[in-house]
Amino acid sequence: MFGVDEAGKGPVLGSMFAACVKGEEPALPEGVVDSKRLSPSRREELDSAIRDRFAVSVAEVPVARIDGEEDMNTLTVAAQAEALAEVAREGDEGIVDAGDVDAARFGRRVADAVEVPVTITAEHGADDRYPIVAAASIVAKVARDAHVAELEATYGEVGSGYPSDPTTREFLRAYVGEHGELPACARASWATSRDVLAAAEQQSLDSF
Repeated sequence: MFGVDEAGKGPVLGSMFAACVKGEEPALPEGVVDSKRLSPSRREELDSAIRDRFAVSVAEVPVARIDGEEDMNTLTVAAQAEALAEVAREGDEGIVDAGDVDAARFGRRVADAVEVPVTITAEHGADDRYPIVAAASIVAKVARDAHVAELEATYGEVGSGYPSDPTTREFLRAYVGEHGELPACARASWATSRDVLAAAEQQSLDSF
């Protein structure tokens, strides 16, 4: 049995990560639930325990790849398939968190992108209903959190990376104001990035 989920689909900063966890659900450590319901420290504890007991793989989709693909659903399919392909064996069965309005179509696309034949059930909110998918969500979120920590080590405080985060928006505004361009960690194709660039350009024009 395997579970697959991703983290970081919506942020304006940094990579997206997909994780696959493969093994028998009864062996999951106690307390495995959707990663959004756990504190960062608890996620890290569970991530370590999951890795001790299960086959785990993580796929990273960097900013350049995100900006080069207009369709995030296609990227989510690719990320999940890449994570699954690392541990999948012919005949494996499992559940993935659907990243498309049509869950069945999403599942078919992931299965088609994996070289070996696997049976996939795709459902919306699978990380809330299936512990094996919740485990994958934890692994993916820990990978994403570590990535954000690396961004902070490079750039200073960047917030969560989500467009709704005032700290993230202020980081982008200040960086563009100082450097005249987006940081390399920003998804240039996101509306938030385009808005920051447009605002900086307008401010420059207004100063004349």
